[in-house]
Amino acid sequence: MAPVPSAVLAGAAPGPLPFVVASRRPTRRVLPGFNITLGFTVFYLSLIVLIPLSALFFKTFTLTWPQFWEAVTAPRVLASYKLTFGASLIAATVNAVFGLLVAWVLVRYSFPGKKIVDALVDLPFALPTAVAGISLTALLAGNGWIGQFTEPLGITLAFNPNGVVIALIFIGLPFVVRTVQPVLEDSEKELEEAATCLGATRWQTFWRVIFPSIAPALLTGFAMAFARAVGEYGSVIFIAGNMPMVSEITPLIIISKLEQYDYAGATAVALVMLLFSFVLLLLINGLQAWQRQRSGGGMQ
Repeated sequence: MAPVPSAVLAGAAPGPLPFVVASRRPTRRVLPGFNITLGFTVFYLSLIVLIPLSALFFKTFTLTWPQFWEAVTAPRVLASYKLTFGASLIAATVNAVFGLLVAWVLVRYSFPGKKIVDALVDLPFALPTAVAGISLTALLAGNGWIGQFTEPLGITLAFNPNGVVIALIFIGLPFVVRTVQPVLEDSEKELEEAATCLGATRWQTFWRVIFPSIAPALLTGFAMAFARAVGEYGSVIFIAGNMPMVSEITPLIIISKLEQYDYAGATAVALVMLLFSFVLLLLINGLQAWQRQRSGGGMQ
C-alpha cells in the first residue's frame, strides 16, 4: 500500500495529484519499417512492371510519327483490334451474367456434387491455355463432339470469331465467380427478409437490396475478365483459324511482327493495346467508385 502524504494527515486540502504517464512499449511489427518496405515495393514494381513498359515506349519512339501511324492503322491490324476488343467485351459481358448466376448457386443452394462444381470453376486457372484451346477445338470443330451436330444446322463454332468468343468466355469465367462469391457470402440476409416482410417482390429485393452491394465486385470481375481476354493468346490461336481480316487476334499480329524482326512495329501495336486497355480499365474503376459512393450515400 502506498504511503499517505503528510499534508492529508494534517487535514490540509490535498493538491492535484501528479499526472503519471504510463510508458508505452514500442510496437513490434512483423514486417520491416515503412522505408525499407516502400523501397522494396518500388524496386520490385520497377523491375517487373515499369522497366518492361519503359522499354516498350522507348522502342516505339524509334519510329517516326508516319511510320507509327502506318504500323498501327494497317487494315489487317485494325481488323485484329476489332476482333480482339469486340470479342473480349462480349466474353466479359457473358461472364458477368453467367458468372453471377454460378456464384449465386454456389452460395445460396446446397446440392449433391457442389464441391466438385466449385472446384471445376477454377479449372481454367490450372489448365494450360494451349490445352484449353486444343480441347475446345476438338469439341467444336466440324468433326468434334459438339460441332458435328451444330455445323449441319449452319452454326459454325470453330475457326471463326465465334470460336474466339467461346475461348475467351472459358478463360474469363473464374474471375467473375471468385470475385462475386465472397461478397454474396458476406451479404446480410436480414435485409432481404426485411424487404420481403415489407412487401417487396423477388425482383425488387434483388435489384434494390442485393445488387447494389454486389455491383462493385461484379464490375471488378468484369474488368478482370476483360483484361484477361484482351491479352489471351494460347487458347485462341488453336480455335480461331487465324485467317487475316477475319479471325486474327492482335496478340498474333504482334507475334508475327516479332518473327519478322519488326520489333518497332510490334511494340507500336502493343502500345496501342496497352493504352486502350488502360483507358477502359480506368473507366471501369471510375464506375466502381461511383457505385460505391452511390451505395454509401443511399445507406446513410
